[in-house]
Amino acid sequence: MLTLRARAGAGASILGLALALGAPAHAADTGPADAPAGAAGQVSARPTISGHVYDETGAALPGARIAVEGTPFEASTDAQGGFTVAVPEAGRPVTLAIDYLGRPHTTRTVDVADRDAPVDITLPAAGQPGDIVVTGASLLDNTARALNQQRQADNTVTILSADAIGRFPDPNIAEALQRVPGVGIERDQGEGRYINVRGAPSEWSAVSVDGVQIASVDPSTRAVDLDTLPSDIVANIAVTKTLVPSQDADSISGAIDISTRSPFDRRGFALTGMAGASYNQFGKTSDYRASGAISDRFGPDRQFGVLLSGSYSMTHRRPDNVENGWVRNAAGRYLVAETFFKDYDTKRERIAGTGALEWRPADGHRLYLRGSYAQFEDDEYRDRLGIVWSDGTVRAGATDTAATYDRTRINKQVRHRTQRNEIWSVVGGGENRLGEGKLSYDVSYTRSQQTYPNRNELLFRSTLRPTLSYDFANNADLPTYSLFATGEHLQVANYGFYENTFRSNTTKNDTFSAQIRGDVPAELGSGDATLSVGGRYRERTVDADEERFRNRDASAALGRTLAGVLSDQESRNFDYDLGERIDPAKADAYFAAARPDSPRRVSDSRIADYRVKEKVLGIFGMGKFEFGATTLIAGLRVESTDFRGDTATFNAATNVYGARTSKTGYLEFFPNLTLRQEFSPDLIGRFALTRGINRPNFVDLVPRTLVEDDGVLIVRQGNADLRPTLSNNVDAGLEYYIRPLGIIAVNAFYKDLTDYRYTVTRNGTFDGRIARLTQPINAPDGKLYGVELNWQQQFGFLPGMLGGFGVFANYTYTQGDARLAQADLTGRSVFRLPGQSKHMWNASLFYERGPVNLRVAYTKRSDYLDEINTGDRTLDLYWEGRGQLDATGSLQLTKEVNLFVEGKNLTNSAGVRYFGDRQRVYEYEKFGFTLFGGVRVKL
Repeated sequence: MLTLRARAGAGASILGLALALGAPAHAADTGPADAPAGAAGQVSARPTISGHVYDETGAALPGARIAVEGTPFEASTDAQGGFTVAVPEAGRPVTLAIDYLGRPHTTRTVDVADRDAPVDITLPAAGQPGDIVVTGASLLDNTARALNQQRQADNTVTILSADAIGRFPDPNIAEALQRVPGVGIERDQGEGRYINVRGAPSEWSAVSVDGVQIASVDPSTRAVDLDTLPSDIVANIAVTKTLVPSQDADSISGAIDISTRSPFDRRGFALTGMAGASYNQFGKTSDYRASGAISDRFGPDRQFGVLLSGSYSMTHRRPDNVENGWVRNAAGRYLVAETFFKDYDTKRERIAGTGALEWRPADGHRLYLRGSYAQFEDDEYRDRLGIVWSDGTVRAGATDTAATYDRTRINKQVRHRTQRNEIWSVVGGGENRLGEGKLSYDVSYTRSQQTYPNRNELLFRSTLRPTLSYDFANNADLPTYSLFATGEHLQVANYGFYENTFRSNTTKNDTFSAQIRGDVPAELGSGDATLSVGGRYRERTVDADEERFRNRDASAALGRTLAGVLSDQESRNFDYDLGERIDPAKADAYFAAARPDSPRRVSDSRIADYRVKEKVLGIFGMGKFEFGATTLIAGLRVESTDFRGDTATFNAATNVYGARTSKTGYLEFFPNLTLRQEFSPDLIGRFALTRGINRPNFVDLVPRTLVEDDGVLIVRQGNADLRPTLSNNVDAGLEYYIRPLGIIAVNAFYKDLTDYRYTVTRNGTFDGRIARLTQPINAPDGKLYGVELNWQQQFGFLPGMLGGFGVFANYTYTQGDARLAQADLTGRSVFRLPGQSKHMWNASLFYERGPVNLRVAYTKRSDYLDEINTGDRTLDLYWEGRGQLDATGSLQLTKEVNLFVEGKNLTNSAGVRYFGDRQRVYEYEKFGFTLFGGVRVKL
């Protein structure tokens, strides 16, 4: 970043802009705001003073306001506590006033003549009566770090600091983000995976690590699986809800920037560690977690820094799960087509690490090399008892909640699935002062990869065709099934081999990017102006390879019967007796023997493969204008996108394979106006007019045609003509920062949407046969709007021990919809946005006094749409709103050692999905509570 805060002629400004525009492309800021005025490394024609601000432990304090008393000059500290601030021309001592929420106001007198020597300032902890006592291990200290950065930011941003994350039972990034105003999470088996920011679909939020955007491991979406990333390898997380032109435009709802630790986060040597274990209610299993980080600075002036960190966790879960698939017949009656009782035994392992090398030879100069790696492996055995109602005949008298079927089918299946996600990135770059300016640049390479080495299934089917019934009237979650009274599923001798299936697939997403940025400042009347220009070039290649095998020949049983693969362990979901579990070792032995002889489904395997190449070039220019308490950012970002997708085709009639290619390209403009008004040091108003984009998912653009034929012909097709979703955004907010530490804030937003994408299913023909055709298309327009309320405060004004209490609470209201390109089969033309909960809130009561920290937290979101059914809106799939109660407690034994205990999902809240009406439950799942305890060490 080239940052100049000097008088500069028009010629110099134009030359600087032209040089940056002609350089390789670059983009987004790595901090919570777009280069706060006076941030470290900024220079001016005026004399300047540079330095760092630390706490009493040597930890950097970001977001501190540095003001030169008696002048209009001020600055803010960056992520490593660094600052550069202009001072008067006269060669006389100046007094720096340091304002930092949560700590006493501090002044420091500095001789301007010594301005080339960096100034290190240590802020004392508050210790007077009525003040908050802050220590290096204090949760309040980390709350202060977040609030100070938010206060000084130019745009609307929420910060989560590492230690504050650690005080909640949130083992991955998705779960940590659920505490942020306006953020809801989507869970898988009780663990957070995707996020919905401000009621928007999950793919509308780009995720970056150390300023480098990472790609999704899941080939079906651009949304990043945030359960792959553990929360204990980060320094802080910034959720930017209003972008500025220097940031990538592909975050309609909010950009997530994860910053890993830097060796310059502290003055010198630092060592942290954590280890613990849990008890899980369901299955009576245990989880294990451990992490550590070590860093140091060395050299004559401690200008070199090195850091290494690592994290390991293993979770062992056995959730209970029941699923019911619903249909509506020609008479309009709702009927259950199939029921599955799923008995899971899942182990999830996460391994992650980061490394950093950094050299800061002088103020305003640094070179760095950073890397991160995260691996998530889900090794899952699933026993499934199935009732296929639709293979039978429904008797007269069926209602929408109860029915009896003749000649149903019963099956029992075991599946062993191993999923491995890997995300790694490496970025090298630097910042250099050039005369009166500064240039920043970096080059990065990332890979996101998802592999399924095992997706093996063995299915047995009973020869019995019993008459069975169900009744949802009294309990839609756990209805009555006559099977568990008559027990046909327990007659093991009547099961015979039906089929085996094997699938494996690998998706690799490789991304190269290069970026550069320059800032050319100039005085503008009584204020200052900074002209910024830069760009990013990003090239992404996706390779998806899938293999499918299936064998239904009787010989494929290899002599195995159901009885031959059963164990002596009971299989039970809730109160349903499913019989005996299938022995994992016996199942794996069968899979190993059967897979080599299972025929490959060649056409399915080949047409599922694809290759994608996407190139995005973005350039921006903007001006930042500061007039006293008013900061105005105005600018334009332009992004050019080129896309190519290649896939195989297959003609079933001629048995001939071919190839198909789709190409598309577009140029989009993103104007931006951002206003920050400081009514007082603690009352900040913000307003922004921005524009954002969400590009289509790769699998939606690739011209694939996937065919499934199990009695009903289902054809899924890509759409090369899909357009990106665009959003024109209006945001306004007011924040009041409470002394000594707290905030009350309100933020409102409105998003005007164009070309929202959704999937339409219709009846038609394919290869001369009647089929259900599914394809993504664009909706003409839509909208999303809402308001966020946030309150955090520690009640230090209360007398005595009561002063340790505090509150953390936020509430978000959102509303949104999109208009269909054409009415669906039921006449609907408008639908809710998937992922949009009308109500989301968090409430936490905490107590922190001396060595004791206690916290009880509750998070809740209301129902939201999961999938649209364009054939029948009454069968839209919804997630029921879910609340979760968590609790944490810790005891600071010494300055270095902290003991802690966590309770997660203490109310054993269920995960529920339903079709259109809460009575038509599709999935009912419970995970149980988890009690976790351990020790933290910080040196």
